[in-house]
Amino acid sequence: MRRLSAFVLAAMLGFGPALAQTTGSINQARAQAPKPAPRPTTSAGFDGFLKTLWPLAQARGISRKTFDLAFQGVVPDPSIVALTRKQSEFVAPIWSYLNSAVGGARISRGRDMLAAHAGVLAQAESRYGVPKEIILGIWGMETNYGSFKGDKDVIRSLATLANIRYRGDFFRDELLTALELIEKGYAERGELRGSWAGAMGHTQFMPSSYMKYAVDQTGDGHADIWTSTSDAIASTANYLKSFGWVPGLPWGIEVVVPEGFDHNLYRASFASFRSAGLRRADGGSLPSSGEARLFYPAGHTGPALLLTANFDVIKKYNSSDAYALAVGHLGDRIVGRPALQGEWPVKAPRLDMKGVTDLQHRLKRLGLYSHDADGRIGTGTRDAVRQYQQRAGLLADGWPTPALLARMKAAR
Repeated sequence: MRRLSAFVLAAMLGFGPALAQTTGSINQARAQAPKPAPRPTTSAGFDGFLKTLWPLAQARGISRKTFDLAFQGVVPDPSIVALTRKQSEFVAPIWSYLNSAVGGARISRGRDMLAAHAGVLAQAESRYGVPKEIILGIWGMETNYGSFKGDKDVIRSLATLANIRYRGDFFRDELLTALELIEKGYAERGELRGSWAGAMGHTQFMPSSYMKYAVDQTGDGHADIWTSTSDAIASTANYLKSFGWVPGLPWGIEVVVPEGFDHNLYRASFASFRSAGLRRADGGSLPSSGEARLFYPAGHTGPALLLTANFDVIKKYNSSDAYALAVGHLGDRIVGRPALQGEWPVKAPRLDMKGVTDLQHRLKRLGLYSHDADGRIGTGTRDAVRQYQQRAGLLADGWPTPALLARMKAAR
């Protein structure tokens, strides 16, 4: 396995379908493709896979010369197969993830990058409407501002995952797109280096994301997300704009929720939340327009935030709530906004992955949950828990707890 920081590993194993420094392309595939147990990889099986791949590549206009060049000397990577089987026995707490993601030198380095690339960041913000701090937040989270963009051979990584049909046909299609990048001259064969899941460059684009969203900001005829910070910054902004970033709307705001608040008010206008007594934790004013939803990252005893549609746009990059929260918060800290002020419930009992899986199965039987029972707490689980809590007359914070699971078991 290539070097992974603790916060990326936490996202990969504990906070949803993040696959470690990958763009939203992988996350979009999660709902589309099954995740069968990987088959043992053999050289004979791999040769057979390449034989079946060739007609598909040919249909995309890939020449035999490019195909043979791409796979010359390529064999499956057993370390990647092992990663697909890795499981976490316990869902790491979100506060640990945020401390790792936004702690250390990442804020100060982000401020250095803000100063060093102020011009191109301003151009990207003006052209695409995406704030500089959000671009920096993604850049910092993905590769620590380019300090480690991945050292895996992307063709080998994608071929290994495609051969075992990890996540169905997703990686096969990404592999074919990577071959197209070579065929069309968008990238040299040796240039395709990246993460174990095939993500590349300063902000970790999958091949299909490169094809759709990469931008030649420098005007040299090559959208170079690997070595050009300008191209990577513009490409990231273009990606977020393409998924509907709303200029002028914050990604989220920490709030203080008053005693006796009616938690049936979940998604509403900022004006409605203001009327219900919510106030900004930093003492500022809530926006005069726009809509948001109330979000408790770790239940109602911890911090509370109002999240907007732009939070969901960040999740197009990586569908983990924790990742999107870290991106937004890191960006805020880089431009001088305060840290989250609410206290985390560090001593509160938490469900392990087995407990979350049990809870998800029970929610499924009640018709409240339609996703995989994977032991990970994502938007679908939170929404289902909130519906159950509302039915039961409980405070509807959307947070699964051991007490909630015990109540569900007792109600059988």
